[in-house]
Amino acid sequence: MTVYLVRHGAAKSEAEDPARPLSEMGRDQVRRVARHAAGAGLRVAEIRHSGLLRARETAEILATHLSPARRTKATEGLRPGDDAAMAQAAIEAAADPVMLVGHLPHLDRLASALLVGRPERTLIGFSEAAVVCLAKTEGLWLLHWMLTPDLARAAAST
Repeated sequence: MTVYLVRHGAAKSEAEDPARPLSEMGRDQVRRVARHAAGAGLRVAEIRHSGLLRARETAEILATHLSPARRTKATEGLRPGDDAAMAQAAIEAAADPVMLVGHLPHLDRLASALLVGRPERTLIGFSEAAVVCLAKTEGLWLLHWMLTPDLARAAAST
């Protein structure tokens, strides 16, 4: 089983727009990562997001480049303050590779819960628009790779 955890791209401040959509920089970050991931052959069956505008917009940009087998959809358990156990159960039940687009601190807790069973520990530093690939092998979750907008930019310029 493979899961891709994605932090939404940079969002406008609440003072600029209370709905907190992606900023132009955030859109650029997500497009850069999505293009690189698609070029590397990343495939997912579905992209799930928290339902918050910035996560939904991030999921939609990713879907444009990755063409998931099923549409993007809002899913319970991916908001900033949600319990990681809810998302963990959904991941464990998934039959196909899935991408989850969410927020901090939830993604920190979810990654730690999967990797070491301790959601209170922070193991991965999720930058904006970062994609983290975790795979379950022989009953254990392992970190396979991480892609940030800066890494995608560096790879594109070489």
